[in-house]
Amino acid sequence: MASLIITSGTQTGDYYPLGQRTNVIGRAEALPIQVLDDLISRRHMQIRYDKDKKQYFALDMRSKHGVFINAKRIIVETALVDGDEILIGQTTLMFTEKDFNDRESALSHFKKVGERSRPTRL
Repeated sequence: MASLIITSGTQTGDYYPLGQRTNVIGRAEALPIQVLDDLISRRHMQIRYDKDKKQYFALDMRSKHGVFINAKRIIVETALVDGDEILIGQTTLMFTEKDFNDRESALSHFKKVGERSRPTRL
């Protein structure tokens, strides 16, 4: 199953297994994925799993500041792929199709992905 890893913001390092349920992400206390950021709406976005397509989709829930995937603002429900960077408010999340046993394995994965994406200096 897939996971979200918070890669910037006050909750850097937190990770959330997504499972096959619909996950709502925002500032509200009642949400399973609460992100404390003043620029995030109470119910900012949702990520849902489509069992038929075996894929995850992100949807902006009419938030004030929008949802950006890989630096592009999404207007309609958008398919997620491994390694996508999601920006909501001033917080960045990484979507990965991997599932982790604990926080340390999630952070280790994030660090490896980050190293691969950095350019080599000559």
